[in-house]
Amino acid sequence: MFEIQNQQKSNKTIRMPDELINRLQTIADQNNISFNQLVVQCCEYALNDMMKSDD
Repeated sequence: MFEIQNQQKSNKTIRMPDELINRLQTIADQNNISFNQLVVQCCEYALNDMMKSDD
């Protein structure tokens, strides 16, 4: 059954190198998603992959 999920979100200020921000923004623009959505997806992917590697 389809369930609509409303994840709780919080703000957190982070610092990143300018070059990384530029690269991420370019990818976000090319894929018509927000910078934030891309960063969340990258973090989730990295964490999931890291967990699999630890097994």
